[in-house]
Amino acid sequence: MTEPLLIPCPHCNGLNRIPAARVGEHPKCGRCKNEVLLSKPFDLKQIDYTSQIKGDLPLLLDVWAQWCGPCKSFAPVFEQAASELVGKCRLAKLDSEANQQLAGQLGIRSIPSLILFKNGREVARQSGAFPLPQLKAWLRSHGISA
Repeated sequence: MTEPLLIPCPHCNGLNRIPAARVGEHPKCGRCKNEVLLSKPFDLKQIDYTSQIKGDLPLLLDVWAQWCGPCKSFAPVFEQAASELVGKCRLAKLDSEANQQLAGQLGIRSIPSLILFKNGREVARQSGAFPLPQLKAWLRSHGISA
């Protein structure tokens, strides 16, 4: 028997225990009743950071800015990846302008930047925009079935 997955809610940061077999069934948060696993990236803010990097499903964070052309061109790729990776990896976006303190804390020097977190720790980082097949290959190289 597999252990349930601990997954933070992207809406209220509540930690949910979800049986691995039920990940594909649109599980709801026990606290706020919203869906826990989204098919689109959610916005990450400074206040949510510590809660959201925890849990058993990896978190892929896209650090971007409104004025950044490559960030804008990468956004649809990231959206598509989110819809294809539900239950395998959670995807979030961090606006580096609105969250300058966190961007600085993360050592962001160029955007777009992708940071992959597993169990509360950064395990990989990649700068620049790239096509979906390359993004999925990068995730596979870090143990995420994409």
